[in-house]
Amino acid sequence: MHTYLDFRKKIDYIELKKVAEIIKNGEVVVFPTETVYGIGVNGLNPNAIKKLYEAKKRPLNKPINLLVNSISMVDNIAKDITDIEYKLMKNFFPGPLTIILNKKDIVPDILTANGSTVGVRMPENDIALKLIEYSGVPLATSSCNISGMPSRTTVDNIIDDFDGKVSCFINGGRSKIGLASTIVQVIEGIPHILREGSITKRQIEKTILE
Repeated sequence: MHTYLDFRKKIDYIELKKVAEIIKNGEVVVFPTETVYGIGVNGLNPNAIKKLYEAKKRPLNKPINLLVNSISMVDNIAKDITDIEYKLMKNFFPGPLTIILNKKDIVPDILTANGSTVGVRMPENDIALKLIEYSGVPLATSSCNISGMPSRTTVDNIIDDFDGKVSCFINGGRSKIGLASTIVQVIEGIPHILREGSITKRQIEKTILE
């Protein structure tokens, strides 16, 4: 049995706080972001993260990113953050940019496929940001699709794909951008684009030079 919430016209913040409790209890939730729909759990709970992998049928050797709602939350989960990395976050957070950072031990190894880095993004979507705030933890979030299938920009078909695997579906309307985020990793002071989305390599390079 799942909960379905329609926030296309208005966000019900009381109901959203109830969804945060679902996340705190280790369950899986589907919610909108400005890029594509996300499927997420408590990003610091290994058992919840395992449920996320299972729901998506995602191989455990493919890391999952964390969504945050503040730079202070980034500081809680990442270490050795450089001035360039902070500059990128200052300029592109919130927004469709995922930055790869060195993770702290608080981040479960299952999330990063036993790697030492973690992808971090701050979404530009009020529902997602409030959900993170109310949950009080970063959300381990992947695009809401069965692994290998196209990402979704509306709730259409998502319920069919994830019925019985998800505790709550939030309908926030069509995703504003409809394209997965740009992924950047700074190596020896140079930003490398691992996946280009709506934020371009040129925009990132221009920001670094300013």
